[in-house]
Amino acid sequence: MRRLVEFIRSIYVVVLFILLELAALSYYARATAYTEARLLARTNSVIGGVNGLISDIGHFFRLGGENRALTAHIALLEEELARYREADKAGRLKVELREMGESKYRMTEAAVVSNTVGRAHNYITINRGGADGITNGMGIITPDGAIAGYIVDYSERYAVAVSILNPVFRGSGNPEGTNYQGAIRWDGRDPHFVTLEGLSKYADPQPGQKVLTTGFESYFPEGLLIGTIEEAILDDVGTTYTVRVRLAADLSAMNNLVVIENLDYQEINDLQKSDVIQDLQNN
Repeated sequence: MRRLVEFIRSIYVVVLFILLELAALSYYARATAYTEARLLARTNSVIGGVNGLISDIGHFFRLGGENRALTAHIALLEEELARYREADKAGRLKVELREMGESKYRMTEAAVVSNTVGRAHNYITINRGGADGITNGMGIITPDGAIAGYIVDYSERYAVAVSILNPVFRGSGNPEGTNYQGAIRWDGRDPHFVTLEGLSKYADPQPGQKVLTTGFESYFPEGLLIGTIEEAILDDVGTTYTVRVRLAADLSAMNNLVVIENLDYQEINDLQKSDVIQDLQNN
């Protein structure tokens, strides 16, 4: 007890000084609206710097995983390049390229500026905008090819995408190896799962089976990975499945993305909104 009293006596001057400083700062902050605003601005600046530092540190520790994913992706590209070189040596390259046709998709890399996963409506902001050729209707995917969302608004330097973790997201998917498709929906609960709705009973979905994009939406090519089937429940009538799909993309740990531009998007969109289509819908 005596040692405790001695310890308090040795530091009470410092404690009293800190308390008086805090009281002075509190009085200063409340003195006028101007001083309160200035102090708040300084505080936000410090907090913003700390958050930025924490973000940079988190990004540094995630670099290993990102590098492994990029290495795997490069390996696949090298394998495809080797196939083209082999075809070139055998004199078949022009034939293969002619059979493939010209790609209607263009890719652009982007970095994530902000991203939410725990809200009722989640969005992703990227550091690419109109100055970089970004427009509405472009899909965004992770570097390893899993879908994440699509662009719905943009400025000169930035763009905002509807995340797949958003009830307004519209997309479709089909179990790998089948021609049956269903609608992709998020129920607003678990950020690691979405639902594939209205899937025909003939699709016979199995746990572990991959779910891929159908290509029916102009912002995603066919065959991109959405996730894997966790479970499938047949409805009471026995005609359609509701499938729980574990997302391939970890949307809570995204730093870099790829933006996909469908070069035919505007033409398709204009055609679907033509006067003829509108008249048919109104009749």
